[in-house]
Formats: sequence, structure tokens, C-alpha cells
Amino acid sequence: MSSMSRPLMFLGTGSDVGKSVLAAAFCRILKQDGFRVAPFKAQNMALNSFITSEGGEMGRAQVVQAEAAGIEPHVDMNPILLKPTSQMGSQVIVLGKAVGNFSARAYYEYKPRLLSIVRESFERLSAQYDIIVMEGAGSAVELNLKEHDLVNLSMAEMAGARCVLVGDIDRGGIFAALLGSFLLMEPQEQERIIGFMVNKLRGDPALFSRPPNSGVEILEARAQRPVLGVIPYFDHIALPEEDSVALGRRMDRAARERSRAGTFLGVVRLPFISNYTDFDCFEQDPAVALEYFNRPDRVFHFDAVILPGSKNTLEDLDFIKRSGLGDAIVSYYKAGGTVVGICGGYQMLGLRVRDPLGVESGLREVDGLGLLEMETEMFKDKITCQVEAVAVGSAGESPCGEEHLFGYEIHMGRSTATGETRPVFKILRRDGKPVEIPDGLATPDQRVWGTYIHGVFDNDWFRRRFLSDLRERMGRGGVSPESSFCYRKWKEEQYDRLAEHVRRHADVARIYRLLGLR
Repeated sequence: MSSMSRPLMFLGTGSDVGKSVLAAAFCRILKQDGFRVAPFKAQNMALNSFITSEGGEMGRAQVVQAEAAGIEPHVDMNPILLKPTSQMGSQVIVLGKAVGNFSARAYYEYKPRLLSIVRESFERLSAQYDIIVMEGAGSAVELNLKEHDLVNLSMAEMAGARCVLVGDIDRGGIFAALLGSFLLMEPQEQERIIGFMVNKLRGDPALFSRPPNSGVEILEARAQRPVLGVIPYFDHIALPEEDSVALGRRMDRAARERSRAGTFLGVVRLPFISNYTDFDCFEQDPAVALEYFNRPDRVFHFDAVILPGSKNTLEDLDFIKRSGLGDAIVSYYKAGGTVVGICGGYQMLGLRVRDPLGVESGLREVDGLGLLEMETEMFKDKITCQVEAVAVGSAGESPCGEEHLFGYEIHMGRSTATGETRPVFKILRRDGKPVEIPDGLATPDQRVWGTYIHGVFDNDWFRRRFLSDLRERMGRGGVSPESSFCYRKWKEEQYDRLAEHVRRHADVARIYRLLGLR
């Protein structure tokens, strides 16, 4: 493929080796050095997604990378997104729009039709940017899947990319992982590999790099490729993560953080949880400790319980009822607790959820928790849009001086109020177009509320107000509205710190030379 841009691709020896993070780091490094840079991943599988300003749905990893590059996310950066809906199938999203639910076998047969779409997305980006920072998926050498590969070495060939092979030394076996992956490549594929990166090293990097007979020397001698970086493990930088592997790492954080936090929030870890990036802002706010939990006996430990988004609302609702979580949450509310639902979690708070067309599940109807007087039905058409809204008071007016909040909607369901409830928000714009649409519902005592708007807590003023109201309800006094934590500013600081960390431990100048940039 001819291209005006110079593609740099990060391939991996496996999943969770750090491809996404290193791609984000180089998006910020290249931006800092004056290049116009954009991210690209042909196909992503993710629990979390984002809605662009044009109403297209894409994976969160490329959104993070676009933010690091200082540009607006676009679906061309992730033309194919797979969102798991069951153990054997996923919703397939092409260029931001859902095209249907596919079993693994059906998608395997459908996949060849997507090649031209991937190529065209890459070409559009290449015409606009100096450098495309590309990312592979999982292992680059899954030999049994290679024939229909869209995202690893075949994508590298299509793009004419120079590739860096990334291995995770923290999990052990770094030599087998890097050298084994390299040797399993065909000679023409090996030619694309400009070097290795050893990622997540704990301890002194010099111990791996210092001659004689260092790890670096062994890798370079056996593969005849340079080691372009030995990147230390870090825990002083926090970035949004998008899959269940990352979510598992979060389960143990709350206990050590609660001692320094004033508010303790619990998010139900649903089997098909999605868009838990809604709560990244709480994880970083020093006033909050947050825990993901799935045991009924944990419910009464929290100042508020949040039901998050779900890729399969009926199955997850069935799970929380069978597990005892549903009864525990209802008892928690009756004892004075606060319960919040976002998107699928909001639907679960109602009287029942119906899926007569089997849009998400084989289940056709499941009774909800009955905390909000509403019913939800699933439809085939998916609502995906960015929104601008105001919070609505009991009199139908904004109690916050018409201060606006921003977020996005991703849902198949439509909810209808059936009794004494009131909207939480009024949507003023969808994808930039003026509207007046009520969103969400709350009980009269405001201790149960829900919304379809993802990202609502990313709005600093609304998050502070929520925490202040919660603390006052708990008799602890409110949170100062002048609280200094700003989520957007914090994210920018993380991208800069990530770039600084990788610059210190990677040979950026050599990578530039190998790309022909210097």
C-alpha cells in the first residue's frame, strides 16, 4: 500500500504485554516532537467503547491514543470493534455502526469482506497525518489464525509498516516469547521487525542491559535486531484500560485506598460489564475509594452502590438476581443506601427488561429490581451519540445554574416511566443538533437514580456535587465544590508522564532513524 505517512507498528508476543500503552506513549512523544500523528488498530475486541462527535462507536484504546496525540477520535482509527455479548459471540461494529451479533464461526466467515474497509480507513488516515502509530492484537504469530489475519502481520504488510515486537518480562519467559515469536515469522515478515522492546521490567533495567552476556546482548545476537527499549514497570502513571484483564487488577485496590478516602463506592462487577471507564475518574479522585465487587455480603460496606453498563443486560440482570446481589441491593436501599445505574445498570433498576427480538440475549424477559417505576424494551436500532445536557431539579429546572455536562449514549434499549418518577437530566444536544429529551429517572427521595449518559461523572462539577450530596446524606458534611481534582487536566498529565517515562528508557532517536524521520 502506498502511503504519504510513515507507519510505526507495535506487535506483541501475547495479550496484555503493553502494546496499547506503548502506542499511546509514542503518540504523545511524536506529538511533542512536532509530528502530526494518529493511532490505528484494524480490529479491536473491547468491553469499553466511546462515541465520536459523528456518532460512531470505537474502542477506548484508540481514544486514549488519539487524546495522547492531541486529536479528535475518529472511527477510521478503529474500523472494526468486537464487543462480546456471550462466551461464544460478539456484536460486530464496522466504521462505528453495529452490523449484528456474530458467533465466532460466523464472524470468521464474514471477516474477509472487511479487508477493503480496513484498507480504506488506513488510507484516509495516511493522507492526513505524518505518522500512523499502529497496534496489533494479542500474539502476532497465532499460526492457526494467520490465514484471515486483519490486525497483525498482514496489516503490517498492507500498510508498509516498520514494526517493534513487544514482550512482557514481568510474566517470565522473555527470551522464548520474543525470539520464539520472531522465529515463527516468515523471512519477509521478519524484515519488517526493526527491533524489540522489553516491557514491564521490575527492578534496575541495567541488570538486563549491562554487559557482558546481558539480556540485551543475547536477544540482539540471536535475532540480529536491536533492543530499542527496556521499559521499567510503572505504577505512578494511570491510564484508562479496556478489557477484563485490566479490570481484574482493580479488584484489590480499594482496601488500601479506603484509609485515605472520604467516600467508598462499590461498582457491581457484572459478567458482561461494559464501559467501566465511566468510573476511572473516581479511581483517581483522592476523595474516593472505589471497589468492583460481585458478592452480596459486600453491598452494605459502601456509601453508594453503582450498577454499570452491560453488553448483555438481561443475562447480567438474571445473574444479580440468582446470585443474591439483587435482594441485597434492594435491602441496602431500604436501609437508607444510595443506588445509581448507568445505561444497562439503569435498565436493571426498573420493573422489567424485555428483549422480544433477541437483540442481546436468548432471554426474552427478566424482572428488574423494582427500584424505579419504568420498563425497558430492546430494539434492533442502536442509539449512539454524543450529548450535551443539564441536570434537572424537582421543579424541572437545573439546580446548578444551567451548568452543562457532556457524555455519550450507547444503548439498544428504550425505557418508559410507569409511575411517580422524575427525569435526572434534560438532553439539549445530540451529536451537536438541538433537542429537548428527558433522560434518566430518580425516586422522589433521590436515593435511586439512573441515566443512559456514559461519562457523566467525568464532568468535574457533577462528580463533586454527587459526592457532596452523598456525604451530606451520610452525615459527614459535603465535599467542597472547589475541590482541586480536575479529571481532564489529570489525564493530560498522565500522557506527559508516560511519554517522559518511555523517552527515558527507549532509544527514541534510533527509532526515528529507522523510520527515516531524522
